[in-house]
Amino acid sequence: MEKIYITITGTQFRHGCDWLRRGDIVRLVKEPDNKYDNEAIKVVVEPFGTIGYVANSTKTVIGTCYSAGRLYDKIGDEAEAKVKYVLDDSAVVCKVKV
Repeated sequence: MEKIYITITGTQFRHGCDWLRRGDIVRLVKEPDNKYDNEAIKVVVEPFGTIGYVANSTKTVIGTCYSAGRLYDKIGDEAEAKVKYVLDDSAVVCKVKV
């Protein structure tokens, strides 16, 4: 089974990410109607709602993590991921459950 890691980006525009802990589960939800990115995948944590997006740019994808574009066809409309690393105030790496 392939190990797929993603970077969550944009948390600094919402709730930050300093409250996330290793092992937390986040929900990945495709957002095909996103006017900025037709491969957008939002990251949701209840009760907060959307906390960020799966990174989809060479400037925001960390290391060998998958971009939203690479991940998009590997998941259904929704998937789960487990937080592996909270790197700083705006970077989180998760392992996707495929």
